[in-house]
Amino acid sequence: MSAIKITSPIDESILLNLKAGERVLISGTIYTARDAAHKRMSEALENGEKLPFDMKGQTIYYVGPTPPKPGQVIGSAGPTTSGRMDKYTPSLLERGLKGMIGKGYRSEAVIESMKKNKAVYFAAIGGSGALIARSIKTMEVVAYGDLGPEAIYKLSVEEFPAVVIIDSNGNDWYQLGKQQFNEQNADH
Repeated sequence: MSAIKITSPIDESILLNLKAGERVLISGTIYTARDAAHKRMSEALENGEKLPFDMKGQTIYYVGPTPPKPGQVIGSAGPTTSGRMDKYTPSLLERGLKGMIGKGYRSEAVIESMKKNKAVYFAAIGGSGALIARSIKTMEVVAYGDLGPEAIYKLSVEEFPAVVIIDSNGNDWYQLGKQQFNEQNADH
């Protein structure tokens, strides 16, 4: 199966056609944010403050990149576990966030919010941070620079490899894959 090329910010008409299990290559702008940045964004919302960037159509990559070596834009940039962001995610989805990239499972509350707000969860391949870093062309701090690798960075990416894990209808590739495996091996 060939990969589907998409651009971030993600146009909703494209997003609605993505299906769990499809491979994608993402180009355009994505933002990084991990636990500490999500906590600060949540506090900003609670205090009636603006978020560091407009969430509409955007994609957040759950990563804390390592420092770049000379001549590199970024160091290793492998995904972190997405579940740690789950308590903060529905409020960002309500503000227009359309894509999230990480690894691992998402909570039922996040999946329900994704269906309601028409968003997609992608997985990046864990352990391939150096390979993923090659698709990152520029990186700049947007907010919370004091957090170091956990700051919010704006990345320009070209053909960032990912897999649709949960589509905008709530179909979960982790569950579908298990089901297909069990069906294929039921007779053996």
